[in-house]
Amino acid sequence: MTKKSRASTILKRIGDAVSAPKRRRDRQREEQQKELYITFGEQDALDILSYAGLEENVDYLCIDGVYMRTLFISGYPFVASSDWMDSLIHFNHDIDISYHLHEVDARAALPKLNRKITELESTRRAMMREGRIVGSEITDPLESAIDLRDKIQRGQEKLFQMAIYICIRSETKEELDKTTKLLEANLSARLFYSKVARYQQLEALQSILPRGEDQLVQKRNLDSSSAALTFPFMSSELVQESGILYGVNKSNNSLVILDRFSLHNANSITFAQSGAGKSYTTKVEILRQLMQGTRVIVIDPEREYKRLTESVKGTYIKLSAKSKQKINPFDLATTVHEISDLSEHTQDLMDVIGLMAESLTAREKAAIDKAILKIYKKSKTKQPLLEDLYAELRKLGQLKLCEKLEKYISGSLADVFNAQTNVKLDNRLVIFDIKDLPENLRQVMMLIISNFVKNQVMAKPEKRLLIIDEGWILLQHEESARFVAGLVRRARKYYLGVSIISQQANDFLKSEYGRAIASQSALRILMRQDTTTIKGVVNEFNLSEYEQSFLLTCERGDALLIADQNHVAVKVVAAEKEHPLITTNPAELYSS
Repeated sequence: MTKKSRASTILKRIGDAVSAPKRRRDRQREEQQKELYITFGEQDALDILSYAGLEENVDYLCIDGVYMRTLFISGYPFVASSDWMDSLIHFNHDIDISYHLHEVDARAALPKLNRKITELESTRRAMMREGRIVGSEITDPLESAIDLRDKIQRGQEKLFQMAIYICIRSETKEELDKTTKLLEANLSARLFYSKVARYQQLEALQSILPRGEDQLVQKRNLDSSSAALTFPFMSSELVQESGILYGVNKSNNSLVILDRFSLHNANSITFAQSGAGKSYTTKVEILRQLMQGTRVIVIDPEREYKRLTESVKGTYIKLSAKSKQKINPFDLATTVHEISDLSEHTQDLMDVIGLMAESLTAREKAAIDKAILKIYKKSKTKQPLLEDLYAELRKLGQLKLCEKLEKYISGSLADVFNAQTNVKLDNRLVIFDIKDLPENLRQVMMLIISNFVKNQVMAKPEKRLLIIDEGWILLQHEESARFVAGLVRRARKYYLGVSIISQQANDFLKSEYGRAIASQSALRILMRQDTTTIKGVVNEFNLSEYEQSFLLTCERGDALLIADQNHVAVKVVAAEKEHPLITTNPAELYSS
């Protein structure tokens, strides 16, 4: 082979080696093009998930008919506080918030900090030499930079770069512009300055998506303390469209709107020391439940609801030894007495008779059970009376038991419990006033009223709320405690909510039936407690240290609302026209 041909061969090999990558890329491109020809027109997973169309404008995007605009925070307040991001976190519109946080290496940060400190110090000295006033625009950054440098050197702080982006979504362009102005006003009120990402809305959208990719790159240096305060700690909110207004959320000033009938049961328990505002809170709820069409029945041992009843034209029933209004303990709200219907009612009557007779033996219970069935069997057109039971017990030889019931038949209390019912629950608000009854009879009457209401509700179920004030009275005897616990347990089946109010939290929760009532109440309203009751309340409802401190120090009208698993601190508020109807403040009631 000649030198010329050898050189030609070498050059050809070199050319082939140089062009080999290009030929390989061309082949790959041809293969990819063939794949595209095969799959063209087919739909893959990406096509299914993607939007149908996107319109890009200077300051907003329109994706599938939804208008979107992204803003970034360009300026921050000089001082960071624990609630400095609340106006953004609790902004009540459809927005997405994205934080991008990057730690800055201290070795890279310190030289830049020192350079900045030198620049600011030089500017300050130059201004002093010229006799000019050195303003806060120089001194504040200088002091902050020196303080941050010292803390970084001691390991007390770290430096971060943070970017905060907010994406607003609306159905129309007009609504988008309106929401944008409102957001900018809310932020500027807290000394945050925001800007719309003009000509960068696509990059801004990419930065909002949960991919950890910051394409907008609008960063701000923050120390670790300030960065930690931007974490979006959310306070509990309780807003149900079908509910009533209970008050204002003390954590974020949002409204607390709750529908107790949408919870897993409509029962509630209220614990508060005297003067904490439990009656006021209850009356606020009564007024608003009435506006929702709920029928409300109240057992009032202290005559606190009379003015409210008169104001809304409710029915006021005063039960006492001399009153003309009566409730028959045997009133079943129906004259059809089937054995299957009587079984539950018989057990409830057993509790009432047991309370009136101050305990029963097993033999006496058996006799009462037999006597109740007989008197209902005999009564065809009207309800039996206590005297009918008394006569039947005498026939059965229960003389000792008859002696215990004698005072209710022919003694001093003959006119209280031995008469046909002449009251009705046909008004939207019915108050049973039992203040004039002797202390030893209040518990009996509260039990009879509760049983009467239960029978009426069973006969005609509709949305009702039974409020038992001073409910701890019913826990003093096993018979009444057992009855109320059963009523609370079964109330949901008849569209009834039972609300029990008590000052005696400790006594209430020490009772087995009291704890059962509390566990069967989906709504718990806890108001101010003292040091003697707080421990039992905290243990029963598993409260946090903050909630314990809140209950010990809260003001009149403040409450901790527990609805199922939601815990909300609320300030109960009444409208200007509601307040005169429900206040119990003597200074307001008796002022000239």
